[in-house]
Amino acid sequence: MAQLIKFEDYVSRYGWNVFRYPSQYIRLKQENWNKLNGLWNEQNEQYETLDEDRQDINSTNHTSTFSKWKAFFKRGVVEEEPVQEEVLPKTKHELKQYFLDKLYPIQLKWASSTVTELSFMAKAYYYDATLKYFLQRFPDTYLLMYYPTFRLKNAPIDGEVIFISPIGIEIIYLLEETKADLIMATDERTWIAEMNHVQSKILSPILALKRTEQIIKSILSKYDIQFPVKKVVLSRTNHIIGESESYHTNIIGKQGYEKWFEEKRKLKSPLKSRQLKAADALLKHCQTTSVKRPEWEEETTTTFSMDDER
Repeated sequence: MAQLIKFEDYVSRYGWNVFRYPSQYIRLKQENWNKLNGLWNEQNEQYETLDEDRQDINSTNHTSTFSKWKAFFKRGVVEEEPVQEEVLPKTKHELKQYFLDKLYPIQLKWASSTVTELSFMAKAYYYDATLKYFLQRFPDTYLLMYYPTFRLKNAPIDGEVIFISPIGIEIIYLLEETKADLIMATDERTWIAEMNHVQSKILSPILALKRTEQIIKSILSKYDIQFPVKKVVLSRTNHIIGESESYHTNIIGKQGYEKWFEEKRKLKSPLKSRQLKAADALLKHCQTTSVKRPEWEEETTTTFSMDDER
């Protein structure tokens, strides 16, 4: 599961110490998966040794065993969540998805609060299928910035989806037109979407990608960080016709999506120092809007911080 280190202008605990939290997340995630997987194996062994009548009698015991699985990430890193009694999924595939779904709200919490501050996160993010896709389908060593707001020269600038892997940065523009089956990359300002031989113009994603690329490269240059930066137009649903070389951008349509996806998932690499340094530099120039937690607020009025250098 990729790690959400920043989205929009919400306060993130990764902004506190990006050199600490990614490795801590991986370790705690693995520990809790081992615990859950152990309970699942224990539950299956119990079911295999009991007949149907005894399963009914002892179903409460199985549920009680599962209730011992406490909230993820202890030691005060994240407030513990009450664990509702329920029976674990039947298959290993369902168990993995169950585990990822339990992790998802914790990821949102890490990326929208710290010990002393919190941001008012839009509830829609709990059901954001695109955000879930980027988090749940890629390895732990991918660090995700989901439409972050940068602050440069006292001006906020919205960025695109940014994937920071151990080998480089990819700026991703997700282009999925529901009213088109074919997209033609024509120039840098407008592209053509076609459905049933009817064409319409859409704004080219190249402009937004270039804007985010310029921001990232300027920040990395400021800290003398050498790290590859690539631009990607990605569509899982539309065929795209266009020459990537013309825009110095990888254009990945429906026809090339699976290959791109598998290449990302196959990346086996630990977190890298340059990767964390690049993430740290970008986080320093992100805008943050947050309030003090009530227990940390000494004044009766609410205060906001909007810092570009944290």
